[in-house]
Amino acid sequence: MIASHNQGKVREIRLLLKQYNLEVLSAGDLGVDEPEETENTFVGNASLKARYTAQKTGYPALADDSGLSVDALNGRPGVDTAPYAEKKPGIRDFYWGMERLEKEMNGKTDMACQFNCVLALAWPDLHVEAFHGIVEGDLSFPPRGVQGFGFDPVFVPRGHSVTFGEMDPRKKHAISHRANAFDKLVKGVFG
Repeated sequence: MIASHNQGKVREIRLLLKQYNLEVLSAGDLGVDEPEETENTFVGNASLKARYTAQKTGYPALADDSGLSVDALNGRPGVDTAPYAEKKPGIRDFYWGMERLEKEMNGKTDMACQFNCVLALAWPDLHVEAFHGIVEGDLSFPPRGVQGFGFDPVFVPRGHSVTFGEMDPRKKHAISHRANAFDKLVKGVFG
């Protein structure tokens, strides 16, 4: 069970789980709503979502909380990455969010940033195991590419010259923050 309604995240997690021949359903597939994200850390929000979904379904639930942390903005938007892209309350527009980010970065020379991902796996007894993945990179404006989702078109991972938005999805999945967290989850859960 993937404790998310975010189709981009669900798609990426399904791809990561494909090799394990698991039937993967999302919270949305079963009509489970998402709890309000009230924590101020990636671990807190991922754990909250995973526990909530496991409690509602009785199945193990995997939740993701992720975001873009920009050094020159003291780690913002960070845990508030999705709300940062809200053009109007409840309406997310990541291209508007990228324009907002570019304006905030105007005049700053440090473009260093990180994508963070915490995958939290809640079991039916509600204990949670959490795994943190990170990928370092730099911001690049204007946005480039249509692959991926969210802030991918302005993120260039270290050692690469293209944004996640331009990168072949298989290459992105091999180096992304989500893939990094997933590798830790596999080692931690499956040995």
